[in-house]
Amino acid sequence: MLFTNPSMLFSTMIDASSSALSLCVKLFSIYAVWLGLLEIVETTHLDRYIAKIFRPLIRLIFGKVDDDTTSAIATNMSTNILGLGNACTPSAIRSISLLDNGSKYCNYAMSCMLFLNTNFVQFLPSTIIGLRLLHGSISPYNVILPTIIVTSITTIVGLLLLKLCSKVWVDRL
Repeated sequence: MLFTNPSMLFSTMIDASSSALSLCVKLFSIYAVWLGLLEIVETTHLDRYIAKIFRPLIRLIFGKVDDDTTSAIATNMSTNILGLGNACTPSAIRSISLLDNGSKYCNYAMSCMLFLNTNFVQFLPSTIIGLRLLHGSISPYNVILPTIIVTSITTIVGLLLLKLCSKVWVDRL
């Protein structure tokens, strides 16, 4: 376009910037709602009840951890289940800092938390559904079943590979 029609370049750049800014504002509104709900969950201590539900899974994956760490991990898992994407990051950072044992290497529990923050089972991929709604999809909810299947498989395979790597590189992970 630069060489074939240079006069269109500037208007195309402005249109693309406007579209990108519009999408960011719409995504911001989706995240603002979910982060507000997460704040309510933490204020009402509902996260502690969620932690009790996830406690057996957390013990299976991370071993015995204290209540604050369990609560942070459970918050991360629940936001991942709801498909909140980047809204999961603050609880992951808190979890990883609580799981740090002071060594110069990332330990197994920290690696698991990093993995689970980026890939965990999603029952309601709300960010994807929101994007599909914003772009006028006729059936934005038809991604739910494929998302559950794919994220379940990748979570199980990833955790198994992480466990295998922790056995191979005992001193590093």
